[in-house]
Amino acid sequence: MPPVFAHGRLRLYLLKLLDEAPRHGYEVIRLLEERFQGLYAPSAGTVYPRLAKLEAEGLVTHATEGGRKVYSITDAGRAELAGRGGELADLELEIRESVSELAAEIRDDVRGAAGALRREMLAEASATQTRVEDESWKAAKEEMRRARQEWKEQARRAKDESRRAREEAQQARRQAREAQERAREEVARLAAQLQEQLAKSGGMLGSLAGSWLGGGAGGAAGAGGWGGAAAGAARPGEAPRTAAGGAPAPEAAGWAADVPRTGDPARDLDRLLDRFRDGVRDAARDHGVTAAQLEEAHAHLAAAAARIAAALRPAR
Repeated sequence: MPPVFAHGRLRLYLLKLLDEAPRHGYEVIRLLEERFQGLYAPSAGTVYPRLAKLEAEGLVTHATEGGRKVYSITDAGRAELAGRGGELADLELEIRESVSELAAEIRDDVRGAAGALRREMLAEASATQTRVEDESWKAAKEEMRRARQEWKEQARRAKDESRRAREEAQQARRQAREAQERAREEVARLAAQLQEQLAKSGGMLGSLAGSWLGGGAGGAAGAGGWGGAAAGAARPGEAPRTAAGGAPAPEAAGWAADVPRTGDPARDLDRLLDRFRDGVRDAARDHGVTAAQLEEAHAHLAAAAARIAAALRPAR
């Protein structure tokens, strides 16, 4: 890692990138590589743990879109970024200087190698000149001319090979990024297929919901706070539990409050359904499902589906 990212400065720069726009982890890695003009590319093992730590500190949050985690900066993250504006300006200046220094080092290495070769050739020519007579000197001059020509050819080939190596390296990076992207898309596609199969099977979806709704204290903990919403759901044959005035029960009112609203009701409904599905899956995976929980979940899901469908119908 470049020295400019020592002592928590990568953490600060990640906040800056997320302040510009919400991004997923792969996009953050690509932007860092672009800012360093390809001279530095952080690994996923460097970026993702820091994003997770920023999220744990409440400075960023994430939403799942298309099977990816899209990270956004929070108000607390913007406050820290504003409080460290001077340090951020210094960091951006040092990044530019670091890129210039790396490029200069590469140029100096090339010049140094060429200069050393030239000095060796001159020294050899001088030694040859002192050892031979006229005829020998003529032969040495011819040899030196051929050597100089060969050196030029070798330098040209080395330059071509260096250019090809850079092009191949860039192509390899592009192919690796494309392969990674295809792998992510394939995983998302397989997950969608599995979800569709689960939806068609009916009973399997009921089994997952049973763990969430009837799994007891362990199920509530495993759902990461969804258990409270499940506790307010009606038992088979009961009316849905609500607070006074017909409003949702207090434990249900805070459900999915962290899912951001986009202003598009249809899209927001899709996000809520995604949150519901993920919570049920996690609970079923962590705690399993009993036959009794399956039956109870089936009844709850039927009642919830009927109520939601009725709420979505136009009023007559």
